[in-house]
Amino acid sequence: MALWITDDCINCDVCEPECPNQAISMGEQIYEIDPDRCTECVGHFDEPQCVQVCPVSCIPVRPDRLETREQLMARYLSLRNEPA
Repeated sequence: MALWITDDCINCDVCEPECPNQAISMGEQIYEIDPDRCTECVGHFDEPQCVQVCPVSCIPVRPDRLETREQLMARYLSLRNEPA
């Protein structure tokens, strides 16, 4: 499950440095999450760090990108160039 940032984002800048996969970047108006880099912090932490620090709770799971923990771990390993 990749996460996404809703229009409720206030551009507070706290989520971007928390992402261990560099999946968060500034978009045209608000921060955005690259779903191909987001692992919900699987492989790094027990909980998604961006969700933990977001002061307005605007980072839900993308309903069109539901993935298992195993799929997220495979992405984590792929981003690290390790065999799955």
